Amino acid sequence: MSDVQLAEAKTRPAYRPNTVQRFFKEHGWSYAFVLPSMLCFALFTLFPVLWALIISFQQGDIVANNQWVGFKNYLRAFTTDSGVFVKAIQNTLYYTIITVVANMLIALALAALIQGRHKHVKTFFLAAFYLPAVTSSVVVAIVWKFIYNSEYGFLNYLIGLVHIAPMRWLSDPNLVLNSITLSTVLTIPATGIVLFNAAMGSIPPEFYEAAKLDGAGPVMRWWHITLPLIKSTTLYVVVLYTIASFQVFEKVFILVPSGVGNSTQVIITQIYQNAFQQFRYGIASAQAFILFLMIAAVTVVQFRFLRSDVEY
Repeated sequence: MSDVQLAEAKTRPAYRPNTVQRFFKEHGWSYAFVLPSMLCFALFTLFPVLWALIISFQQGDIVANNQWVGFKNYLRAFTTDSGVFVKAIQNTLYYTIITVVANMLIALALAALIQGRHKHVKTFFLAAFYLPAVTSSVVVAIVWKFIYNSEYGFLNYLIGLVHIAPMRWLSDPNLVLNSITLSTVLTIPATGIVLFNAAMGSIPPEFYEAAKLDGAGPVMRWWHITLPLIKSTTLYVVVLYTIASFQVFEKVFILVPSGVGNSTQVIITQIYQNAFQQFRYGIASAQAFILFLMIAAVTVVQFRFLRSDVEY
């Protein structure tokens, strides 16, 4: 090699792989391991959601399945069947507000009562309270259907002991939604109890000791130490229960399969009826995305008021 070629070789920059090659060299194996999960998510979740979004802008019925109608389905969602969807939204909001608030209060109270117990006692109660969470929601709904039976139900037996006439818990339009709501409230919020208990246990005990030396009582310590420091967990549990309440279906479908007029209509039952009973897929898809927007809006508000930069 001549001196000129040697000089050019020394001045020529060393080969460096481009950004894409460097990325795959450094992170390729990581993405190879998660690729099966990503493919399953794309195939069974992302693609159906995007396809449903497309259907929401089409006629989406048997007669003119692919006819593009724009936002008409979103308007029809509120006007079809004499505006039943509006009543379903009202019922869903009523159910959500009561069940989320009640579940949060119950979970906080029970978690606080368990927290100060011996570890074996704590483990027993956590396991006992979490047992309903591993039971099928369909099974729980069937049990409540027997409890609410107007002829031989356990609830009518209890009120009969105090000489109250039997009530039609699942057939009276004025009672049925409250009956469904009560069955959710009286089901122990297992997830909330476990998460709150773990969050409370991670708070440094020095905070309580310092507050106690300053003369703060149990209520003040709870209000000024416990609640602020479990705010992140509270946000997560609230969002979790809110989404679950907005999507209530199996309990309504099991307890009152034929419905009681419009008093038991919720958003998911409306979507189910439009899609699988009346084959109006366009309207059902539009209602599904209206539900998505409602959940997203409520979640944004919850993040705005409950987010916290302090976490233990």
